[in-house]
Amino acid sequence: MVACSVIDTIKMGFSVTILGNSSAKPTPHAHPSAQVVNLNEQYYLVDAGEGVQQQLIRRGINPLRLRAVFISHLHGDHCFGLFPLIATLGLEGKRTPLDIYAPAPMGDILDYHRRYFWDDLPYEVKWHEVRTTEHRLLMENSTLEVWSIPLRHRVPTAGYLFKEKQPGLNVNKFKIEKYGLSIAQIVAAKRGEDITLDDGTTIANEELTYTPYKARSYAYLSDTAYSAKAASLVKGVDLLYHETTYSIKDAAVARGRGHSTTEEAAKAALKAEAKRLIIGHFSSRYKSHEELREECRTIFPNSDIAAEGATFNIEEEQ
Repeated sequence: MVACSVIDTIKMGFSVTILGNSSAKPTPHAHPSAQVVNLNEQYYLVDAGEGVQQQLIRRGINPLRLRAVFISHLHGDHCFGLFPLIATLGLEGKRTPLDIYAPAPMGDILDYHRRYFWDDLPYEVKWHEVRTTEHRLLMENSTLEVWSIPLRHRVPTAGYLFKEKQPGLNVNKFKIEKYGLSIAQIVAAKRGEDITLDDGTTIANEELTYTPYKARSYAYLSDTAYSAKAASLVKGVDLLYHETTYSIKDAAVARGRGHSTTEEAAKAALKAEAKRLIIGHFSSRYKSHEELREECRTIFPNSDIAAEGATFNIEEEQ
C-alpha cells in the first residue's frame, strides 16, 4: 500500500476576508481599508485602517497568526490601525518577527513609535521598503509569491499581487497499480522524470502524472486612478480587488483625487482578463453600494461588492 502523501497533493484553501471597505474615514457602518489574505492558514494583512484590531477579532482571526503586513501607501485610512496593532501583539505575547512591507518613510514612522511607545516590545518589527515605481518580487516562501504593482495616486502607492506557487505533480494511482511502481519510482515521477520499468520499458512522465490544480492568484489595487499598466501586470488574475471610490457620475472628482470610478474599475478588470472583480474603498457620499456594483456589471458582469465581513474563496478557472 503506497502512502497517500507520496501520491496526492492536497489543494490548499485560498481566501480574502474584508475587514474594511470605506475611504477616508470610519463611518457608523464601515471601517477603512483592511483585508486578510489566507493561504492554507497563513495569514497576511493588507492595509490596516483605523480599527483593524477589533475587525480581526470580530472575524475570528487571531492577530498573532499574521505573518506579514502589506501597506499600499501612507494615507491614514490605510495605515492608522497598524501602530496600536503592533503594540497589542507585544501584549499578547508575540515573539517571532513581524515583516512590514510599505513605502518610505514607513521606517522613520516605525522608529518614532518604537522610541516613544514600543521601547520594551518583545519581538522584532522588520520594515521592508516597497519601491512604488517598481514591479518586483517582495516576499517568497514555499507556497506563495507577493509582487508589488505600481499604482497612480497622489502619493507613492503600490498594489500587491499574491501568486500561489504551482503545486507539484501527482501520480495517477491507477498507473501505479498498472505498472507496479515502487515508492522510488513514484517519487521520481513526481519530480517530472520518465520511468523505466524492470523489463526495460520506458513510461513517459505525462502518462503517469497530472497537475492537481492550477495555481491561483489575488490582486489588490487600491488607491489608484485607472492604470492600464497595473492591469496588465496582473493579467489572468483569479480575483481582482479594485478601488471604486466614485460612481461614473462623479468622474471629475475621481480624477482630481487620484481615484477610480466604477467604469474604470470594470475597465481594469477587462484589461487584466480577471476572472472576478470585487470593489471597495467607497466614498461615504454613497449610502448604498448596490448602484456602484450595477455600474460595474454593465461592463464587467462578474463584479461584486467587497462587503465588510465577507470572505471570498479563490478558485482556479475550471
